[in-house]
Amino acid sequence: MFSRRSKIAGAAALGLGLATAAPHALAAEAADAGRFVAVDTIWVLLGAALVFFMQPGFAMVETGLTRAKNAGNIVMKNVMDFALGTVVFWVIGFGLMFGDDISGIIGAPDFFIQNWQVADDAGYPTMAYVIFQTVFCATSATIVSGAMAERTKFSAYCIYSILISMIIYPVTGHWIWGGGWLGAMGFHDFAGSTAVHMVGGICAFVGAYMLGARIGKYNKDGSVNAIPGHSLTLAALGVFILWFAWFGFNGCSTVSMSGDETLVSAASIFVTTNLAAATATVTVMVLTWLRYGHPDVSMTLNGSLAGLVAITAGCDAVSPAGSFFIGLIAGIVVVFAVEFIDQKLKVDDPVGAVAVHGVCGALGTILTGLFAVKDGLLYTGEAHFFLVQVLGVVAVAIYVAVVISIVFSILKATIGLRVSAKEEISGLDFEEHGLASAYADFMPVPEVPGSTSAPTPIDSAETPEPVTVTQTVTPGGKPITCVSIVTARERFEALKNALEGIGITGMTVTPVSGYGLQKGHSEMYRGAQVASKLIPKIQVKVVVSAIPPQTVIDTAKKVLHTGHYGDGKIFVTPVTNVVKIRTGQEGFDALQDFPAKDE
Repeated sequence: MFSRRSKIAGAAALGLGLATAAPHALAAEAADAGRFVAVDTIWVLLGAALVFFMQPGFAMVETGLTRAKNAGNIVMKNVMDFALGTVVFWVIGFGLMFGDDISGIIGAPDFFIQNWQVADDAGYPTMAYVIFQTVFCATSATIVSGAMAERTKFSAYCIYSILISMIIYPVTGHWIWGGGWLGAMGFHDFAGSTAVHMVGGICAFVGAYMLGARIGKYNKDGSVNAIPGHSLTLAALGVFILWFAWFGFNGCSTVSMSGDETLVSAASIFVTTNLAAATATVTVMVLTWLRYGHPDVSMTLNGSLAGLVAITAGCDAVSPAGSFFIGLIAGIVVVFAVEFIDQKLKVDDPVGAVAVHGVCGALGTILTGLFAVKDGLLYTGEAHFFLVQVLGVVAVAIYVAVVISIVFSILKATIGLRVSAKEEISGLDFEEHGLASAYADFMPVPEVPGSTSAPTPIDSAETPEPVTVTQTVTPGGKPITCVSIVTARERFEALKNALEGIGITGMTVTPVSGYGLQKGHSEMYRGAQVASKLIPKIQVKVVVSAIPPQTVIDTAKKVLHTGHYGDGKIFVTPVTNVVKIRTGQEGFDALQDFPAKDE
C-alpha cells in the first residue's frame, strides 16, 4: 500500500513522462494524419449499414400484409432487387447519377466507377460514398414489389428492378443530387422523399395498374373485397425495423459529423424524423378509429411509414413544430389515399406502397416548401422556393411514369408481367419457386390445387372391386356413433368438463371458422369490407358406444344453450368401425381406454 507522498511523487514522474512524450506523439500523429476524417467515414458507413437494414424491414412489411402462399416469393424479390440493383448501379447507374454533368440532364457514364472521386473537402473515401448511394438505390427499387405482389412473374420482376436501378433512379437522382438542373434551381430533397420514395411509388402505381387486380379483389359491380395479410406481427416488425433504420436514412445523410453546425443538424434531423413518424402514427390511429369504429392496425402501420417518408425531404430544414404538422398532414392524407387508390381508382396495392411512398413522398417534398425555416413560404411569404419544390415533384413524376410505362409495356408484350390464374390461385411460392410453404413445419401446409402429381391412370380393362362398408355393432347391439359439436371457443372449457363428467375419456378438438343465419361479424380491413366474415369456432368430436350418444347430446345442450345465435350445432354420424392402431383392436374394444401399465 502506497503512502500519500509516494503517490504524489509517482504522479509527478508520470506527468513529466507524458509531457516529454507529448511532442513526439503529436509529431507522429501529424505524420500519420491523412486526408479523411475517421468520424465522417464511420458515420457514412454506419448510414449505409442502417439503410441496408431497411431491406429486411420492407421484406417483413410486404410479407406480413400479403398471403402466406406468397411469402417466399416476396422475400426472394426483396433479396434479388438489392443484389441485382447493387451490380447494375456499380456497372453504370452510379456514373449516370454522379458523373460529370451533361446539360443538367444526366451524368457522364463511368463504367465500374473507375474515375469518379469524392470532393477534395470530403471527410470520407470514395468507396464509402459509393456504398452509401448503392443502398439508397436499392430502397427505391424494393418499394415496387409490395404494390405488385401476389401476381407478378418473378422473371419480369428481376428485369424491371434492373432497369429501375440502371436508368430510372439514376437520371432523376442526377437532377436532384448529382449536379443536374433541379439541384441548380434550389430544389431541396435532403434524403429522398422524391428522389427515392416517390420514384418507387410512381413505378409501383404504374405497375399495379398495368398488372390488374388480384383474383377476387373486385366484384362485377365494382365493390371491393378486402384481402387481409397473413401476419400483422411480421408487418409490425418490419415497420419497427424501418423506423429504426430511417435514422440512418435521414440522419446519416449529413455524410459528416465534423463541426458544431453539422452535429446540431444531425441531432435535429433525428428529432424531426421521429416526431413526424410518431405524429402520423397517432393521427392514423385516431382517424381510423373514427371512420371504421376501431383503430385499424395495418393502416396505422402505414401511417408510421407515411410520416417517415414525408419528413425525409425536409428533415434538415424544418423545426420540430414543422415536422409535427408534416406528420399530421401525412397521417390524414395516407388514409384517404389508400382508400381512393383501392376503392375509386381500382388499383390493387396490397401493402399501400403507392399511397405511402408515392403520395406522401410528393406531399413531404411540397410541404418542405411551406415549412422550411429559411426559405419556406410560411416563414418568408415568398413563393419561389415552394414553386421550385412543386416543379421538381411534377417533373420527376412525369419522367418516371413515362419511362416505367414503356418498360412495363415491353415486358407485358414479350415475356408477360402477370402469372396465370392457376399460378396465382396456387400461390407464387409453389409455382415460381417450388416451395410447398415458406413456413415449412411451423404451420400446416394447405393442399395446393393442381400442385400434386398426376394420378396413376387406371387400366380400362380392369374392373375395380366393389367396396362393401358395414357398420360395426358392439356387444349388446349398440352402434358406434360420432357426435360432433361446433360452438364458440370461449365455451370449450365448460363443455370439456361436462363431457368428462359423463365418462368421456378422449376427444378431438379443431379450430374452425364459419357463419350461420347471422352471416358472421362484419369486418373491415384498410377501409374495405372483408368478404368472408367468418366467426372463429371450435369443433369437438367424440366417438361413443358404451355411452349413449343421447347422453352426450343432452349434456352439450345443457352446457351450451343460451337461446341466442351462436350457441352452435351438434351433428350425429354413424361410424362404420374403429381401429386402435397400437393394439389392432376394432369396434367396441378399440374405444375402451385404460391407464397405461408400467413396462
